[in-house]
Amino acid sequence: MSDGLRFARRIRTSPYFSRIEAHGVTGYSVYNHMILPKSFGMSVEEAYWHLNEHVQVWDVSVQRQVEISGPDAGRLVQWLTPRDLRAAQGGRCYYIPVVDAGGGMLNDPVLMKLADDRYWLSVADSDLLLYVKGLAIGAGLDVSVEEPDVNPLAIQGPKAPEVMASLFGSEIASLGFFHTGYIELFGTRQLVSRSGFSSKAGFEIYLDDSSLAERLWDLVRDAGRPFGMKPGGPNLIDRIEAGLLGYGNEMTRENNPLEMGYGKFCQLDGSIDCIGLAALQQIARTGPGRMIAGVKFDGPPCPSCHNPWPVRAAGEGGGQVGRVTSAAWSPRFRCNIGLSLVDDGYRDEGQAVNVTLPDGSERAGAVCGLPFREGG
Repeated sequence: MSDGLRFARRIRTSPYFSRIEAHGVTGYSVYNHMILPKSFGMSVEEAYWHLNEHVQVWDVSVQRQVEISGPDAGRLVQWLTPRDLRAAQGGRCYYIPVVDAGGGMLNDPVLMKLADDRYWLSVADSDLLLYVKGLAIGAGLDVSVEEPDVNPLAIQGPKAPEVMASLFGSEIASLGFFHTGYIELFGTRQLVSRSGFSSKAGFEIYLDDSSLAERLWDLVRDAGRPFGMKPGGPNLIDRIEAGLLGYGNEMTRENNPLEMGYGKFCQLDGSIDCIGLAALQQIARTGPGRMIAGVKFDGPPCPSCHNPWPVRAAGEGGGQVGRVTSAAWSPRFRCNIGLSLVDDGYRDEGQAVNVTLPDGSERAGAVCGLPFREGG
């Protein structure tokens, strides 16, 4: 591999592994103790344009499920998050911040209610399974908390509905955003959601039988050929433009949902019981001291942002008012763009700032809203 990654038992491969190797994967990352295919010979910019104009198939088996089932399942799920889940319905997806006692973000999974006593948390890159198990044991709840053998395959891009319609019919292709349905696949019934980690929010097939993975990949690839399908993975430029925040990049336990712009997912009036409620209520009373925002900045294409870059107030002697956590050159906006936590008082649209790159150079920029848009 170009990045020198060496596989070991603790870094799991996916059941689609033979297919992504055959399609010429050129780079991996590691996510939830699994390999995540990240490139297939295209540059990040080439993959960006292809994703935004055609359709891609992604192996996102790294998107593990934490299954919570049993009589106390609903109680435990609500305890995990400040989002009010009392009216949660089957057939819907719910983005939920999961926090600790201090209100710090532990994960930001997508919740799917499969039955009144069975839920899946489709988790970001942290060991949420162990946390949930610990809570269930400590509270003596009548639940089972496990990681099922579920390996999602994503179909992303503007032509994704056409591919899905050709495979499974118009009804599944017309699912509303963050809705779920079921397909018949090789004699089995599989869950599908209208979702995905891209601005096009295609579809994800939650395959629960690893023995069918290679057949599913081949089926999707064959159906996608007339639509210009290529293998791919989550695209940095696309996710920044769309304002899609990545756990471990934009947010960690140091951050709370309110400063990440997730106040709309927090019910803090005391009508629900959740871990971290008191801490979040206090933050809401005083207001978060910083908030996530976009930053556009000048200069040639910036390097990769492995460690946060200081954002300083413009002008001589301007102090640090934020930090860029993800950045890329945007071919759509013809400038560099980044995601940044910005201090209160410096978050107005158009606020002039300077971004300090790893080589010490400073780029002039301005704060803007999310998602990025023309003229913003």
